[in-house]
Amino acid sequence: MKLTGVEIRTIELPLVSPFRTSFGTETVREALLVRVVTDEAEGWGECGAGTAPLYSSEYTHASADVLSRYLIPALAEVTDLNAHKVAPALAAFKGHRMAKAALETAVLDADLRARGVSFGHALGAVRDTVPCGVSVGIMESIPALLDAVAAYLEVGYLRIKLKIEPGWDVEPVRAVRERFGDILLQVDANTAYGRGDARHLAGLDPFDLLLVEQPLPEDDLLGHAELAKRIATPICLDESIVSARAAADAIALGACQIVNIKPGRVGGYLEARRIHDVCAAHGVPVWCGGMLETGLGRAANVALAALPGFLLPGDTSASDRYYRTDITPPFRLQDGHLAVPTGPGLGVTPIPDVLEAVTVTTKWVPVNP
Repeated sequence: MKLTGVEIRTIELPLVSPFRTSFGTETVREALLVRVVTDEAEGWGECGAGTAPLYSSEYTHASADVLSRYLIPALAEVTDLNAHKVAPALAAFKGHRMAKAALETAVLDADLRARGVSFGHALGAVRDTVPCGVSVGIMESIPALLDAVAAYLEVGYLRIKLKIEPGWDVEPVRAVRERFGDILLQVDANTAYGRGDARHLAGLDPFDLLLVEQPLPEDDLLGHAELAKRIATPICLDESIVSARAAADAIALGACQIVNIKPGRVGGYLEARRIHDVCAAHGVPVWCGGMLETGLGRAANVALAALPGFLLPGDTSASDRYYRTDITPPFRLQDGHLAVPTGPGLGVTPIPDVLEAVTVTTKWVPVNP
């Protein structure tokens, strides 16, 4: 393929309800979309960065800047473009994995659409549907939390994940377990605790959780390894896993028993597949995390979650979990599962009228012939 230009588009989608974590509360999802135009096909990618650098150092405006100023011009130098050439072409630029992931995804989408191959087939999917969990933010009260969990179970979600932080952890978990019994239940700390909290985190052990996700800071692998010796609940790493090498190191250190794979966090779906392969080789189960994606990112995540090593339900929730109107045809929950798209590339494209209605800015970056 030959790259002819790239569109960078910022959109704003109101969330169905505020989503609170230890990083803050979101009421609107500001998302950065990338549309790659080649001589053979167009492709779409979605950047997982948030409005502010809270989950990671990346944020939407910085991602748009680095894409237009550095990443797209570097990619323009690549001849006979395909997705496997994107990461090497961008390797000189430090960090910015989410921006790189969006660009690589768009190139992969264009390449697959041109060849009539689905994302799932290209990645190695082995299932037609994937089981779905839901992430429940920190609520204003335990009764409100119980009502929210009841509603998600009623519509069919197979696993509940509770966001936790100091002051909102053991008691909410206890309340959910006592109310709903033997459901699949896990918690996500988003780095909110320190090494000195091991005894407190052990207070989660009686509730038979699937895992506790990223309890300590992302750069503290040794702390996680020590914590794993002091609590019975399996530790899952999220923010700490930025590459296949990081996953291998964490496993070797005993810092985790489970890995959450977020493609944007690791630089794209090709690296996400490598992490899946490393974990599978070590017998470590993985699951697919979420970043409040629109239907574009959700389509790719569902395809990834259909790989054989994804043994736990992911945060691949239906579109209406977050948005009343998605920018693509909505993903709908059926018997607790989402269908893996089968069309070429991502298998979905934005609905033009809806996309225009939520667009805040667009920038076209031409590529000189």
